[in-house]
Amino acid sequence: MKLPDLTELALRNLRESLLRNSLTTIGISVGVASLVAMLSLGIGLQELASRRLMKSGLFDTVVVTSRRDLRNFGREEERSGLAPGESRILDEPTRQEIERLPNVLEAYPDIRFITELRYEDKPHLTMVAALPSSAKSNDAFEGVQGNFFSSELAPEAIIQKAFAEELLGRTPKPGIDETNVKELAAPLLGKDLTMRYAQRETAQTASSAAAPDKAAPGDQGLAAAAYSVVSRELKLKIVGVADLDPESMRGPTRARVFLPLALAETLHVMHPTDLREMSRAASDQPVYSSVSVRVKNPSQVQTVENAIKKMGYNTFSILDASRSIQQFFKVLDVFLGIFGSLALAVAFIGIVNTLVMAILERRREIGIMKAIGASDGDVKRLFFAEAGAMGILGGIVGVALGWAIGQVINIGTNIYLKSQSFPPEHFWSVPWWLVAFAVWFSFLVSLAAGLYPAGRAARLDPVQALRYE
Repeated sequence: MKLPDLTELALRNLRESLLRNSLTTIGISVGVASLVAMLSLGIGLQELASRRLMKSGLFDTVVVTSRRDLRNFGREEERSGLAPGESRILDEPTRQEIERLPNVLEAYPDIRFITELRYEDKPHLTMVAALPSSAKSNDAFEGVQGNFFSSELAPEAIIQKAFAEELLGRTPKPGIDETNVKELAAPLLGKDLTMRYAQRETAQTASSAAAPDKAAPGDQGLAAAAYSVVSRELKLKIVGVADLDPESMRGPTRARVFLPLALAETLHVMHPTDLREMSRAASDQPVYSSVSVRVKNPSQVQTVENAIKKMGYNTFSILDASRSIQQFFKVLDVFLGIFGSLALAVAFIGIVNTLVMAILERRREIGIMKAIGASDGDVKRLFFAEAGAMGILGGIVGVALGWAIGQVINIGTNIYLKSQSFPPEHFWSVPWWLVAFAVWFSFLVSLAAGLYPAGRAARLDPVQALRYE
């Protein structure tokens, strides 16, 4: 039987039992819509997480720490390199060396310290961190009330929403976050904070300063490590209130007040690293607890990490942790696909039932076809063509239905988010490969459903079929 004749005959048979075949096709459409809706939800959530991480600067950032850092003692990474006591110090020359590496955009120190800030003569103890000018593109500062820093040396501060509530004496209820950041920012923008901090100043011992020629060699080394700590105050102007927490992944070490990086470097704040690195405490070159390295492209993060590790430092990037995240989303996609395919299993049974009923109704027709020369293969191909046609049509309609369901749910969810003062999100995604996969999968399921009816029709005895009433 030629392909045009086969197609014409299959379409004619489908039109004859229009209601039953339409209901079967609708069953396939519902199954495909369920599959598309489930998978598109998983894909959309994964893309949303990726967009958030990319925009937050986590995917293209490598955090560098010295192996002398006590937090790194006992790690497996330590055992493969130099011992902590023999490893290099993470200081300013090292930062500049890292910044000159290929594919590195910038390398800036992680300056953070706990200090006291006074607002309206009331003390508030909190963590303060420095931000480079590039942090302006961070999505946490997109909805900032006010402005970003006017310059890198401006005595200005951006505070986090929770700290703004503390300054105003508001106590949010646990688990409820309904405070509008605009209400918090209105009375705070333009106001002053007085920051009290400990400044490190280089000093010389009295003995070596009075008689440097008589100082012993050991005393010369002690003099080089001598420094003094002076209490300082700095007035900061509140220029912005951030709704989102830009350091939410830092856990208990996240800051609630942010200063310009260049300003923070000029303060020479006393850091724990100054106590740990006594031999370099009096040096003009500061010692850092960690350095954040921004890479030109996330695909180059691993290369930059390897280069920094060869220099004798420890590294960490979100890519190290994202492997488990990717595994989670893969498992989620598998489960969503399984649950979405359950409706297709019902459609599978519906196709089998429809074609078996077609055999009973068309026994005489099948007998005549075989009597005038149609082979068993021709009969099988006829039933496969009918099943495949229902599968393709059901797949196309199901994809459209699944996309529509996703859009409705996405719009409804965004209306709810807006009512809760949250920004809208797009967490439903139907890529082209999912459309092609859904139609192809529907076609295969339909062909599989047609295996038994096609085989049963092909095995009919023409003589018995022609006697059928």
